[in-house]
Amino acid sequence: MNFTRWSARLPGTQRRAAARSAHVVSPDRRGEGSVPTARAEQLIEDPRPVPAVDDLRVREVLDHVPSLVALVHGPDHRIAYVNGAYTAAFGARPVGAPARGALPELDELGLLPLLDQVLRSGKPRTVKSRKAPDGRSYTFTCTPVTQGEGSGVLVFATDVTDHAEAAERLRASERRQRETAVTLQRSLLPQELEEPDDLRVAATYHPGGTEAAVGGDWYDVITLGGGRTALVIGDVMGRGVRAAAVMGQLRTAVRAYARLDLPPHEVLQLLDGLATEIDANQIATCAYAIHDPNEGTLVHASAGHLPILVRDEHGTVQRADEPTGPPLGTGGWIHSSGSIALGPGSTAVLYTDGLVERRNEDLDEGIAALERALAGATGTPQVICDRLIRSAGVTPEHDDDVAVLVLQHPARTGPESELFHNAALELLGGVEAAPRARAFASGVLTSWRFPADLHDLGVLAASELVANSLQHGTPPMRLRLRRTDRRLIVEVTDGNDHLPRRRRAEPADESGRGIAIVATIASNWGSRRTPGGGKAVWCEFALPKPVTP
Repeated sequence: MNFTRWSARLPGTQRRAAARSAHVVSPDRRGEGSVPTARAEQLIEDPRPVPAVDDLRVREVLDHVPSLVALVHGPDHRIAYVNGAYTAAFGARPVGAPARGALPELDELGLLPLLDQVLRSGKPRTVKSRKAPDGRSYTFTCTPVTQGEGSGVLVFATDVTDHAEAAERLRASERRQRETAVTLQRSLLPQELEEPDDLRVAATYHPGGTEAAVGGDWYDVITLGGGRTALVIGDVMGRGVRAAAVMGQLRTAVRAYARLDLPPHEVLQLLDGLATEIDANQIATCAYAIHDPNEGTLVHASAGHLPILVRDEHGTVQRADEPTGPPLGTGGWIHSSGSIALGPGSTAVLYTDGLVERRNEDLDEGIAALERALAGATGTPQVICDRLIRSAGVTPEHDDDVAVLVLQHPARTGPESELFHNAALELLGGVEAAPRARAFASGVLTSWRFPADLHDLGVLAASELVANSLQHGTPPMRLRLRRTDRRLIVEVTDGNDHLPRRRRAEPADESGRGIAIVATIASNWGSRRTPGGGKAVWCEFALPKPVTP
């Protein structure tokens, strides 16, 4: 084969020839901007001849190119030429042999179909950073060449091993950073959700994307005592370890503030100030809600967060839209609380924006799609979590973090319903209030078939709480008894918002022993202010676990 004649068809040859011809000065234009005669004589005095590109022997050039070069021709890609670099990398190759058998390295790299494509289309193709059998990485460019009626493909391979190894090291470093960030994020989330008596809860967290910059989504379930449960979900703006660290501080603060048993809007007020102190440039959204099984409601407040969705026992979905204030960390806003029904058979969903927000799509459309998915979702809270995630199209490659918290207030029937009871007595005050309370508590606990020791402790706790309310509270007063499958709860409410505290009574004191007695005999006790301006004081007793045969 005359390899020199092929060179006229190699890429760039025609371009270089045209460039040379463009610099030749025509005879009739020599006067325009020409070099003076003396100057021109000096310029052409160099005795060394400069060969034109067409005069270069292409084979000698390619033989010294450090990149790998191979030339194949015909439909079966018979070898026309391989340069020294190619031979050094893969060994000598017989000229005239088909590439499928003679160039196994190209076959292993999957380049033979690419050669067919280049030959058919007449267009060059490039594949980047393929690892060859010799252990090195190459970028291959396959360019069509022609000679008369024949055609072939020039394979040009550049060694990019250093770049490939550097890129792999970078990817490995990013994977390690992401694993560290995700581990930090997950360690700051609750490892196990608390299990309230009256609710069934489940949560799911999906870190977004494949880079290390995870977000600051979080959720929590906090049992407040007295049968009440706080539910929290939030999202720190931004991504990375910084967002996760701020999230951890806010979540810890929420748990501390929740123990004060404050209304949701007051908890958000405290969080707002704390978020400003943590980082004035870092804002976060948060929804905080409290479920009260006695009232069958979900009292909630929102700091720039998406609305809670509630599906009732008939499958109707409502949004808890109002009220919503600005995100945490903005300062200067008075939050307020709202209420939505959450009776037996209802399901509520708290979520972050990664579940419903999509590019080129209105946020309300995403929330409406979530409502439709919730309306048709049945089963346990974990099943509903999984169904909502699937319906939103969340995958491991999703570009934003997603947190979902699902809670159900189950409608109990049959034997299970016998484990949940409520009883209440309105107290008008006066000297007969305490005996009435004791008699009422004794009758109720007897009807609930409590053992004698627990019956007596419950009656004593009710008597002490009512006596404390009669002495330090104001009407209206009410005694409420509640039993679940795990505990007995005794609660007394009155119209005075002054909260009691446990103190040591001196021998000469005539009062101050009631709360101390309750705290001693009960598993837990506490107090909180009620929305009407009064207070509630409660205590609870753990029920003995049933003996399994």
